[in-house]
Amino acid sequence: MVKRQPNTHGGLVFSTAEGKLCPRCGHKVDECICRELADSVVPSGDGIVRLKRETKGRKGAGVTLITGICLNNPELKALAKELKKKCGSGGAVKDGTIELQGNVREQVQVILEKKGFKVKICGG
Repeated sequence: MVKRQPNTHGGLVFSTAEGKLCPRCGHKVDECICRELADSVVPSGDGIVRLKRETKGRKGAGVTLITGICLNNPELKALAKELKKKCGSGGAVKDGTIELQGNVREQVQVILEKKGFKVKICGG
């Protein structure tokens, strides 16, 4: 395996010799290390999980946003899956935030407090 420096070749994304390349690390797409590095990063916070209801940009459909959970990406996705299952709703993980469809703040608060998180409901 060839070790490379971070992308110093000007954002090259294709090479006739190697094929498709990752624009961040410069490795072949199959050998890209960027995703592994991103999954191992744990966001920092004040230790308080905040539950917020939001309808902005969703044509009036409400969602519950869960922020402030200090878990790395795979653990966050597993928690989101568990919450979706227990609340009976859909959702997604975007930029370290869990989005659940509908106003399920009270259910999520009970579940997260049982897991040992300090939870606050904020917003309207």
